Amino acid sequence: MGKKAISVTLETDNLVWLKARAGATGLRSVSELIDRLVTQARAAGPAGPIRSVVGTIDIAADDPRLEHADAAVRAMFDASLRRPMTVKETSPAYGSPRSKKNVRG
Repeated sequence: MGKKAISVTLETDNLVWLKARAGATGLRSVSELIDRLVTQARAAGPAGPIRSVVGTIDIAADDPRLEHADAAVRAMFDASLRRPMTVKETSPAYGSPRSKKNVRG
């Protein structure tokens, strides 16, 4: 069976992982790794039966019509805002900025 070129857009972290896996497994390229992963997934068969979402959400017995749901969600949101949050800033690159050349016309 022949091969066909396609374009794939990935998150940067996923691309880095794929490149590392391709190198670690001795494959020639990320394309070869992706092709192998898809082949293995197809050979494994279906991922499993389709499941329903019925029964995955619990509704409080004291509020079956969800009349107090807004207040409950608002309280959870407010609580999440009170939690400490880690913020990282990128530091500027070291060194002096490149000087611009004077161009006289």
